[in-house]
Order: sequence, then structure tokens, then C-alpha cells
Amino acid sequence: MSSSRLTFDEWEGTYAERMEHLRRSAVRDLFAAVSRPGVIGLSGGMPDISTLPLDEVAECAKRCITEEGLKALQYGGSDGRLQMREVVCDMLAETDIHVSPDDMILTSGSQQALDFLGRTFINTGDTIICEGPSYLGALQAFSAYMPHVICIDLDEDGMRMDLLEETLKRIGPRGAKFIYTIPNFQNPAGVTMTLERRKRLIELSHEYCIPVVEDNPYGLLRYEGEDVPSMKSMDPDVIYLGTCSKIFAPGLRLAWCVAPRPLLAKINLAKQGADLCTSPFNMCLAEHYFKETDWHATLERSCANYRVRRDAMLDALDELFPAEATWTHPEGGLFLFVTLPPFFDTDQMMSAALEHGVAYVPGSNCFPDGRGKSSFRIAFSYESPETIHEGIKRLADVIADRMDLYHAFLEAGALPAPEDNFQLGTHEGSHARPATSATTTEGK
Repeated sequence: MSSSRLTFDEWEGTYAERMEHLRRSAVRDLFAAVSRPGVIGLSGGMPDISTLPLDEVAECAKRCITEEGLKALQYGGSDGRLQMREVVCDMLAETDIHVSPDDMILTSGSQQALDFLGRTFINTGDTIICEGPSYLGALQAFSAYMPHVICIDLDEDGMRMDLLEETLKRIGPRGAKFIYTIPNFQNPAGVTMTLERRKRLIELSHEYCIPVVEDNPYGLLRYEGEDVPSMKSMDPDVIYLGTCSKIFAPGLRLAWCVAPRPLLAKINLAKQGADLCTSPFNMCLAEHYFKETDWHATLERSCANYRVRRDAMLDALDELFPAEATWTHPEGGLFLFVTLPPFFDTDQMMSAALEHGVAYVPGSNCFPDGRGKSSFRIAFSYESPETIHEGIKRLADVIADRMDLYHAFLEAGALPAPEDNFQLGTHEGSHARPATSATTTEGK
């Protein structure tokens, strides 16, 4: 016979105040649930690494030892292996970003770079500006430093510059520590910022003396439309983040931060106190992979898979979701964002979805203030087209049950009449329409 007992935390009251403010990651919390047999995981943005040439990767790993010897297994410098930084410089040059190895630091994943930016810039109560919705991992990293977060709404063309300008006029020059954006195939929305808005963001950044953090993990995952120049290619003062996770292997935990050198010196201090150095072996492996394999061709195969899966998800949404739902149409990346009528609460709906064998990320996790409860993020990067269709069907069944219940209460007069209050979305049923957002929301 099993027994249960209450466990008290004897250290309660001794923890730092920041632990009360540290956000949880919905993706990490759902990991155990989506690992169960029969559960379709549309929640995590795991890249497709099935196209990797494993024989060639194995040869690269072997050469790390045969050519580098013990050096590949020893401590390294906090700024990262020089040869790998040179490789990153060559990769960035392909996108018209021209920098030297001294203009960057290699980090143990972009998540670490986000934490270092928070550690370097944010004092308790400082204001930062993010997109709304925004990457939940960034919100989690920044939350440890207890900032005041202002979210600027998105539409189908990315962050709305009119709302950003209104906010900047109100808070004034240096009124925020930085403006954080994912301009390409934004996580979670999947939208891409237009060139016109990128240029305006740079102008506003200089006018109000607030740096821009350009996080670009998905920029090379385009499979429709034309590339848009990065802000870093237009302005050397932009703080730029990139990663191996979407173009090689996420398990390597290898990324880069390109920034003005005085800022890099501060980040280097944070790096020293965090983990001394990024894994020399992982840097060596990535260096050999990008120099000695046809990684562009491998990435093209991955993007072809992503496009097929994205199309499968969009087709399933058109076929199965109610006309009241809206969703974005990404031209690349790994995600799209669905908005349901405002009477839905996707946090509460999660338990029913898991019972039906499907998982997503509730939209409230992508805002600092609890907004987005009627929306959710779904990923098309990992599951097969057939599994994606089945996952959308299961979600549609859950949504239909909730809608039937709502309408039954509405007809009985137990609920007030609904308001037309849709959020981000560029598709309504099978018909495209502009996405609309109207407010700038602040949260802490």
C-alpha cells in the first residue's frame, strides 16, 4: 500500500528574492508529458536533425581528437575558440554581417547569452522592451533580474513601430535598458519584421539611446519569400545573437553574441563567473562540421522538411479548426501562433488536450503579464505530416467541445454576450486577414 507525506522546505525564507520572480518554462514542464507514449508534442520547437550526415559528423568528432589531441579536452578561453569564431565570421559574412573574431563571444547556447545580457544590463525594476508575444525562454532568462517589462504588440509585419514610438516618447531617452526582438520567423508568432520597420527600429534606438538586441536563431530557416537584411548588417551597434542549434545540433549548446567590444568585456566577466568557458570539444566539432561538410545542402534538406510539415499544419488548420480561430502563416522558422475567441483559456484547456494526447504552449507563457490566454503556440518542426494532422485533429476536438459548452451556457443566458476581441493572427478559417493589435501592455 502506497503512502504519501507532506514535505516541508526547511530552507524556506533563505532563498534569494529573485527566485520568487523566476518564470517557469512551459516547454520544460511539458517535456515529461509529451514523452509519454501516444502524446503528440506540438509544444517544443525541436529542430529536425534527421538530415545530419552522421558518418561525416563522426569523422569530424574523430578529427577533433586526432588533430587537436588533448587541447580539445582542456579548458579554453572565456571568449571562445578562435578558429570557431573565425568560422562564425565567415558564416555571418554570407548574410552581409562583416565582423572580426574580436567582435564576438561564444556562449553555451543562446539561452546563456540572454542570461548574460540580463545580468549585464538589468537592475531590479529596470525597464526592458520586448515583443508581445515574446520568446518564453527570453522572458524566463530576464525574469531572474526582476525587470519591468513593456510588451509592444505584433502584427503580420512584426513589432509595431507606432506603438513602440508612443512608448519611447513616454519613457524618454535611456528609459529602457534594451529592446529585444526576434525579427525573423518570430518565436512564438512566426511573423517576420519588414525592412521598413527594421530601419525605423534602428532610428528609434539611436534617437532614444536604447540598444537593440537582435536574436536570430531562425534566420536561415526560410522556405518561402525573400530574405530581409538583418539589423546588424545595417548598424554595428546592434547586439546580435546567433546559434548552432537550428543549423547543426542543439545538443552542442553553442551560440554567439556579436556586440560592441566594451559590452563584450562585461559579458566575458559574466561568462567567467558562469561556466569559465564553452566546451572546447563542442566548438572544435562545430568548426570541423562547418568547414568540412556541405552543411548548406544539409540545411536545405531540413528546410524542405519544415516546409512540408508547415504546409501540413496549415492545411489541417484550414480543414479542422473553427472559423472563429485565427493563425499566422510563417514563411520560415518552426512555429505558428493560434488565437481562439476570447472566452477560451488555453491554460485551463491544456489538461483536456493532454487527455486527448496532444500538447501545445499556452499563449500566456509568451507574455510577462498573463495576457494571451486565448492563444497558443504550436510547432511543426519535429513531427511527421501525418502526425501533425492527427495532432491538429485532436486539438480541434478539444476546441469543439469547449465551444459547444460555451454556446450552451450563452444560449441559457448564463454568460454575457461575447466581444469581438481577436489578437494576433493572419488567417481566419481558410481566409487571410490582417492581424490586429491595439495596446501596449506593461508587466513585471
